[in-house]
Amino acid sequence: MNAAVQTTARALIVDDEADIRELLEITLGRMGIETVAVSDLASARRTFDAQPFDLCLTDMRLPDGEGIALVRHINDRSPACPVAVITAYGSAEAAVASLKAGAFDFVSKPIDVAGLRTLVAQALKLAGLDHDAPPHPSLDVSPRLVGQTEAMAALRRTIAKLARSQAPVYVTGESGTGKELVARMIHAEGPRVNGAFVPVNCGAIPAELMESEFFGYLRGAFTGATRDTAGLFARADGGTLFLDEIADLPMSMQVKLLRAIQERSIRPVGATMETAVDVRIVSASHRDLSVEVARGRFREDLYYRLNVIEVKVPPLRDRIADIPMLAERILAGLARKMRLERAPVLSDDARSALMDYNFPGNIRELENILERAVTLAESPVIERGYLRLYSPLAEAAAANPADALVDESTDLESQLEALERERIQSALEACRYNKTKAAQRLGITFRALRYRLAKLGME
Repeated sequence: MNAAVQTTARALIVDDEADIRELLEITLGRMGIETVAVSDLASARRTFDAQPFDLCLTDMRLPDGEGIALVRHINDRSPACPVAVITAYGSAEAAVASLKAGAFDFVSKPIDVAGLRTLVAQALKLAGLDHDAPPHPSLDVSPRLVGQTEAMAALRRTIAKLARSQAPVYVTGESGTGKELVARMIHAEGPRVNGAFVPVNCGAIPAELMESEFFGYLRGAFTGATRDTAGLFARADGGTLFLDEIADLPMSMQVKLLRAIQERSIRPVGATMETAVDVRIVSASHRDLSVEVARGRFREDLYYRLNVIEVKVPPLRDRIADIPMLAERILAGLARKMRLERAPVLSDDARSALMDYNFPGNIRELENILERAVTLAESPVIERGYLRLYSPLAEAAAANPADALVDESTDLESQLEALERERIQSALEACRYNKTKAAQRLGITFRALRYRLAKLGME
């Protein structure tokens, strides 16, 4: 019996196969969980409505309907009750459909008892029935999104809902909008909070090292492998693996990642046996994955496996009213970092300038602008000039709106050069002056970026 599980926990088991019902009852019984088992959808609905349950395990295929119907029934009446769906082996479509319907997780047949116990333990943590677990973090100590606009309020509500599920989440948004922070909040507010949150930038790993980085390797697997080394999946076991810039994965690695997600197991380089892992996947990209799929650069089956639930992070220009609050938080952090006696403040003119700016680099660009301004400012009050929001094209547009698109007083070469300079500067600021990432953001090679920097005198 698992001492960490409260003996009063109750589970509803729904399956038309007697041997499966018996296996589930025995497994949960040994964990100290009281069970009630039924064999069809109608009985499950009546039983659930008649008495309280902390967990439900239901087969996908029932004699009188689909298990997804029960998932929706329970979510409507008791959204705090986690529901796990039992699917046929290899039925990825059914698993994804159940997660989209609101299932907590899924179990594949034949049922792996160890994996089932892990799933049940996670579900009961979510239901607050694991007494040995530390208190659930509040928003005062977990990662937090700053802002009071409706866009941010909606995003927080979505995060709170997703945190209760184990479904893969795909976070979309422009560079610098805070996609990793969203992933961290999903992790921090869910039952995996005591596990590791492992972030990885898929575009920063050399292609030849990807398999060993993701899955680990054994000593002697290749030259230089002097000891067994755990990969990203193993380090995230029991927690969350955040795959940032997932669109940068090469095709060969996409195949291996798909298998690891579907089978919930990995094979380290040099190993002959697979190892089970319990990892929730959250992925992100500033590129449109559906477009990458259409262009043949991203596997369609992996796309649908990752994009079970999509979360869109709004750009900063769509929540201008949050800029003063964001700026205040960033300036307070800079004061601590620079050991200033008091946090700098924005003048009214500087604040207005920020709220009029378009922020192509989003929050990351705001951070860079304010850090530069604090460094340059000679007093705790930051004036507009220290922000350096100058843009050649923007200035031309402001001076003559009718000719904003085409300035016939300037030759074409100069206009193109000004536009190129602005784009490169924005990319560099958004990528914290990492030239490799800036080149990727601009869609050019690193060598091409170096050439353009030298040509424009920007090095």
